[in-house]
Amino acid sequence: MAAERHTDGIDFVLDPTGGVPFYRQIIMQVEMAIADGRLRTGTQLPTVRGLAVELQINPNTVARAYNELEIRGIVNTQQGTGTFISDKKITLAPGEREEILSGLVRSFVANASSYGFTVDEIRDYLANLKEDMQS
Repeated sequence: MAAERHTDGIDFVLDPTGGVPFYRQIIMQVEMAIADGRLRTGTQLPTVRGLAVELQINPNTVARAYNELEIRGIVNTQQGTGTFISDKKITLAPGEREEILSGLVRSFVANASSYGFTVDEIRDYLANLKEDMQS
């Protein structure tokens, strides 16, 4: 089961079966949220401890992700105040967003297929889910 946590503009979801370390998943999700405008300069990220509790992971994992983001200049940590998105611009290379989505969908479909669901069943379910969300 994937762990999930929502903060302003981003839902952190960790996939324990995807083979990507949790700290890398956190980093990639922050970068994607900045690139597509869900996270803006000055937005405060959850505390290390708070995010770790919500995602049910070790605080050192979140700290590692935040430290790497800070080294890259993507976030600024202010002691006693929190971790904030910096003004560094992040853009995705052409096709990179589609490539990420392709990997996620292929993994999902492979997992669902292992339970006997067909692509048509998945498509129909997603169409119904979209309708429900728009209601």
